[in-house]
Amino acid sequence: MALTFPSIIEILGTLAFAISGIRLASAKRFDWFGAYVVGLITAIGGGTIRDLLLDTTAFWMLNSIYLTVTAVALLLVIIFGRYLIRLNNTFFIFDTIGLALFVVVGIQKTIAADFPFWIAIIMGTITGAAGGVLRDILINEVPLIFRKEIYAMACVFGGIVYWICYRLDYAPHLTQVLAALTVIATRIVAVKYKLSLPRLRGDEEVEESENSDREDSRQ
Repeated sequence: MALTFPSIIEILGTLAFAISGIRLASAKRFDWFGAYVVGLITAIGGGTIRDLLLDTTAFWMLNSIYLTVTAVALLLVIIFGRYLIRLNNTFFIFDTIGLALFVVVGIQKTIAADFPFWIAIIMGTITGAAGGVLRDILINEVPLIFRKEIYAMACVFGGIVYWICYRLDYAPHLTQVLAALTVIATRIVAVKYKLSLPRLRGDEEVEESENSDREDSRQ
């Protein structure tokens, strides 16, 4: 793999996502192999789904660097695991960085495949978020994307900023950086100020509402 700016982004995103997955696997007391598998799927899961949808060979099958980077991530967690697991913000930091970088990678690859921009934003979101969904399923957690935190929408905002910069003919590197920073900033602001999307009413709330409507009709 030639070390171009996009490839560096992809490697850094792989490392960040792999560390986030391995860190959570360590907290669940997985063995080294299990932690590696979780880290690898976190790193390549979204991109694999993207490539399948784009009808192209999965990116990690063309270069072993992603397997190697995941091994490096495992080594880092083994060496510094005591500190990484104790730091509550570690998972958030690495997951957010990986999310932002992979959104950019997904958009770039979709545009390169001559798909329209709305498809690129969807693929960027899948690239960024789907690996985390697979990670959470493997460690038996409710996927972060389905919880109250703004996660997938941060990917969409990053994709919109990418599209705006692209239309304004910004330099490619600047466009990529601004899109990634948008994802990171959205996640940080959402978590800091506890911003979230509206939730659907649960069964109990629906039942209470129906009972209230019945009582009103009797009066």
